[in-house]
Amino acid sequence: MTAVECRVKPLRIFRHFPTEGPGYLAHFLDQRNIPYELICIDAGEDIPSRLDDTSGLVFMGGPMSVNDDLPWIKQELDLIRRAAEAGLPLLGHCLGGQLISKALGGSITVNPVKEIGWHPVQHIKNEAARDWLGELPEHFEAFHWHGETFTLPEGAAPILTSRYCVQQGFVDGNILALQCHIEMTAEMVGVWASAGGKELVADTQSVQSVAEMMQDLPARIDALHKVAEVFYTRWLRALELPV
Repeated sequence: MTAVECRVKPLRIFRHFPTEGPGYLAHFLDQRNIPYELICIDAGEDIPSRLDDTSGLVFMGGPMSVNDDLPWIKQELDLIRRAAEAGLPLLGHCLGGQLISKALGGSITVNPVKEIGWHPVQHIKNEAARDWLGELPEHFEAFHWHGETFTLPEGAAPILTSRYCVQQGFVDGNILALQCHIEMTAEMVGVWASAGGKELVADTQSVQSVAEMMQDLPARIDALHKVAEVFYTRWLRALELPV
């Protein structure tokens, strides 16, 4: 364990489905010796109730709906509300972003279309987007796999939108909630595409085929990791890291 690891409280990352782990985020944190603890909700692990032993909370994706009547969803919503009140940094990916939205007063509804595969997102023209996305081009490609969408909680600022989903991300101080997936690795894309056949039958431009998802995958993943580094680096500013 390095000196940084000894002095920094670990992040707490919540995984809700076996194939939807932290992906590139884990690599990003490992490279910087930032400790984290993976809570595997899908394996029946308990949701820690304490907040004084962590630097921030991260919520990953999953095929379930935030509106499902699952005990752990209610527990996570309560945890998110408590963390926000305590000023703890929060980060959500897809389902995780929806959890944050609902916990803070937003609502989760069916999106007009399913959005699956590689699709461009674009900046919202406001100060928050300039702060979080300043280094990124106005339009960039991200990975998507969702049929629902969130609304903005009171006080949150939108930072991203797309052709198929109006709300792709919002921020509120040290809270970042994303609808798109920036954590993907090449392996994750392959696994999701192989397992998601039933969802890839829609005859629409918003849902890509397996072949379309896998096209130019190394280059797409490399570009996505550069995007993820901008987001994750900006979010880390809120953590209590040693100087």
